[in-house]
Amino acid sequence: MPYIAPRWLPGGHLQTIYPATFIRKPEVAFRRERWSAPDDDFVDVDFVDGLPGRPLVVLFHGLEGSSDSHYARALMAEIKRRGWHGAIPHFRGCSGEINLAPRFYHSGDSAELDWILRRLKQRQQDLGATHFYATGVSLGGNALLRWLGESQHQAEIVDAACAVSAPLDLAGGGAALASGFNRLYTWVFLRTMRSKSLLKLAQFPGLFDRQALMAARDLYAFDNVVTAPLHGYRDTDDYWHRASARHVLHDITVPTLVLNARNDPFLPAQHLPQTAAPQVLLDYPEHGGHVGFANGAAPGRLDWLPQRLLDFLEGKAGAPVAAAPASIGIGREAHHG
Repeated sequence: MPYIAPRWLPGGHLQTIYPATFIRKPEVAFRRERWSAPDDDFVDVDFVDGLPGRPLVVLFHGLEGSSDSHYARALMAEIKRRGWHGAIPHFRGCSGEINLAPRFYHSGDSAELDWILRRLKQRQQDLGATHFYATGVSLGGNALLRWLGESQHQAEIVDAACAVSAPLDLAGGGAALASGFNRLYTWVFLRTMRSKSLLKLAQFPGLFDRQALMAARDLYAFDNVVTAPLHGYRDTDDYWHRASARHVLHDITVPTLVLNARNDPFLPAQHLPQTAAPQVLLDYPEHGGHVGFANGAAPGRLDWLPQRLLDFLEGKAGAPVAAAPASIGIGREAHHG
């Protein structure tokens, strides 16, 4: 099912902005649970309840995303339609309430994902769900790939996984977001990240340099002041290098789809890895933008991406893994339709 961008929606920027802003998100009724984290903080998890004997799918959202993000609502609506179970854990501070610990979240947050996934694995057993699938979008996709690669066979608590528009090379993506039109995306991110950071400073005075925070005009500067030091990295360069998922793609043992549009403004095509473990399918369609993938006649729909992900997951469950090199998936030569 290759992605073919609609004629009426040309270019990576439009394919990124329009689906997130102008296509109506489906209504989804979530049931929220608040979990206590190992460090005495909390994590809010939004659930979609399915039918007995159906799979459970977890989605890790992107930078400053939530269960209300367009891709999250679209995926959970399709999960609900199929009678499956769904879960969206919110990264620290992203559920509408500032978290309690002196930390936030980051692209390499594999330890955070590990305890969440292992708790959801128990929930799968309690539900009698047939399979357990993991998906991640943008930052959440990179963090999921890091967990898969670092855990290797211990990650096989999930039956299959998908990462969408993950910033596989954080330095390459960070540089792209610091120039030209892309600075608009950076401004949107920094607006909420700066507000949350000020709340964090009110909780923990002196946690980081307020003046440097207010002076940050790109993600490199922000990560240097906040993200890197709060999460055990020396500086932005150390963080972006060590947290990039491209380093662990050859270590993944779980059947995994890596879906990145080649015109994604957040990660230029030259930074897309060309090889991975045999269990990993690298699917790089020419079009789609950053977590866009709108389809249909104007005003467009959001259902291509959920169907692509769930069909991949369902198709990989229990399927034998061929001992062959990973291939670049369909889509390199996709045309407008």
